Amino acid sequence: MTRDWWKHMVLILGAVIVLAPFYMMVSYSFKSPGEIDRGEGGFFGRQEMMIDPRCVALRQPDRADIEAARARFAGQDDASVQAHLLAETEADCSMRPVVFNYSKAFTEAPLIRYLLNGVIVTVSIFLIQIVVALPAAYALSKLKFWGRDAVFGLVLFCLLIPVHAIALPLYIGLAKLGLTNTYAALVVPWTISVFGIFLMRQFFMTVPDDLIDAARMDGMSELAIVWRVMLPTAIPALLAFAIFSVVAHWNDYFWPRIVVTGNRDLFTPPLGLREFKGDGDGSFFGPMMATATVIVTPLIVAFLLAQRRFIEGITLSGMK
Repeated sequence: MTRDWWKHMVLILGAVIVLAPFYMMVSYSFKSPGEIDRGEGGFFGRQEMMIDPRCVALRQPDRADIEAARARFAGQDDASVQAHLLAETEADCSMRPVVFNYSKAFTEAPLIRYLLNGVIVTVSIFLIQIVVALPAAYALSKLKFWGRDAVFGLVLFCLLIPVHAIALPLYIGLAKLGLTNTYAALVVPWTISVFGIFLMRQFFMTVPDDLIDAARMDGMSELAIVWRVMLPTAIPALLAFAIFSVVAHWNDYFWPRIVVTGNRDLFTPPLGLREFKGDGDGSFFGPMMATATVIVTPLIVAFLLAQRRFIEGITLSGMK
């Protein structure tokens, strides 16, 4: 009983450590800049009306505005008219902190465009990875040929190579081909996933050879077996790999920052966060955290929907 109690305490502590950044992210997306700076207001903040300073700065009354409003404030001097107009501007620029943060997330930068770029890049990478990984994994698990074990050893070796070690050669090659600042630069280097090949190979090892022999007796070619027999059986493993692949490339900041240097239309969601880095006093942290919340939400929803299949795929991929 005591041992189980300690296990639960360790798991709860781990859950708190993992969830704490998400708690702060969502909480900051609800708060005003003052509440964030002072660390007060609870989870949702007090939601008191606040003034958007950038809105006020952009709508400062000028001489033409004062002359146009003189009829409404008869008998008052220019300073009084300007003060009235400024008060009206501040009233128009007043809003709740949650509205301020999330509206800025979508208006300060083209966040929808960045999210669309993220979808295009991650989906393209995943689909091409599957096209490469499934035949390779099938060959390494079910076909007998000279050097198969050596090839699989190379796959395992490639798992040990960090991305940062090959970033410079990849960039130089893409630059010489004129592919920087293109979707190709974001997609092509990651279309072969050694982890995907390894994961699918481990899953295919659990598929009975009798199923493949029956397909061959029906006259199916090896490629037909891959796509018409192995693919349907590999759905759990594919969902597990999809979570790993999509999360890795959706959240990737390192590589897009290298190959996308001058075209903001190609920014992925993590690069879009740079648009909200704010001032030196950190007063733009609210919109930044609102943007981060919007970026993370699709991944959390996708994982929750595929959680059961994800765990099933990981479990089956480790069986012999």
